[in-house]
Amino acid sequence: MINSDFAVIVPAFNEAPVIPELIRELREAFRRHNLEGEVVLIDDGSEDDTGEIAEQVADGWRALRIVRHKSNLGKTEAMITGANSTSKNYLVLFDADLQHSPDEIPRFLEKLAEGWDIVTGRKVGAYSKRTVSSIYNRLSRKIFSVPVSDLNSMKAFRREILDPLTLRHDWHRFFVVLAHARGATVTEIDVDLYPRRAGISKYTSPFRILVGLLDLVSVGFLLMFSRKPLLLFGVAGLAFGSLGALVAVAAVYLRFLHPVLGFEAYIPPFGYRPLLYFVMLFETLGFLLVGFGLVSEQIAQLRDELDNLRKQ
Repeated sequence: MINSDFAVIVPAFNEAPVIPELIRELREAFRRHNLEGEVVLIDDGSEDDTGEIAEQVADGWRALRIVRHKSNLGKTEAMITGANSTSKNYLVLFDADLQHSPDEIPRFLEKLAEGWDIVTGRKVGAYSKRTVSSIYNRLSRKIFSVPVSDLNSMKAFRREILDPLTLRHDWHRFFVVLAHARGATVTEIDVDLYPRRAGISKYTSPFRILVGLLDLVSVGFLLMFSRKPLLLFGVAGLAFGSLGALVAVAAVYLRFLHPVLGFEAYIPPFGYRPLLYFVMLFETLGFLLVGFGLVSEQIAQLRDELDNLRKQ
């Protein structure tokens, strides 16, 4: 039964003010909906006794387990730790700030029971980062062709989808993208978004916008070219090599053939030497990029062989 074979993964960093309400509402939701799964709360290096308060408020609630990081590692690492701390086959990623209701959990489980690999939430309600989030989600849909409109919300998934993925720091936001690229089926449901009740949001720095965009480029490169890196580096190298050859032909023509054919000799305002430098630059870049692409192909081959060994 999926109602017992699931775990709610709750990353928490400095969430002491909201922890009592979080535990109480999760407990009530489990009782109200006859849920028999687990709650794994990851104290991600909190400095405000988040874990200790959770233990006190839980008062022996057997469904709750608390796992601690010695330092703050991030939401991605907390999600992975939570998944590795349970043997349940269905996982629900739930934020500790209670901006989503624990009563949404059964809806996600019901959708998973229909056969979907991943169910994401589409936030309904006002929130301060809507513009940035909308741009990010539109870019992700355009680049990665994922069939959902909100990638950074409450979500549920089969643990077998997470196991083969390698998620780097802050890549929890790309979990759906990476899983979908491997063939996972994805759908979404509307979930109400509520204002944060207490504590401070951990994602308010403008610097995170730049980090998110760079991560977007990194994931895009990984999915588009990691299996065939020569497609990128080889094409770019050939383009530079061809450009160098064209500049060389133009330099030879202007220097030697133009006067011989009876035309008035044309001397570029900067002389002929810079043309030679351009030829050297473009040809060097071309050879380096093609060589780098060939080396990358060998690395990609080794990675595929290691992946095949892990599957055996």
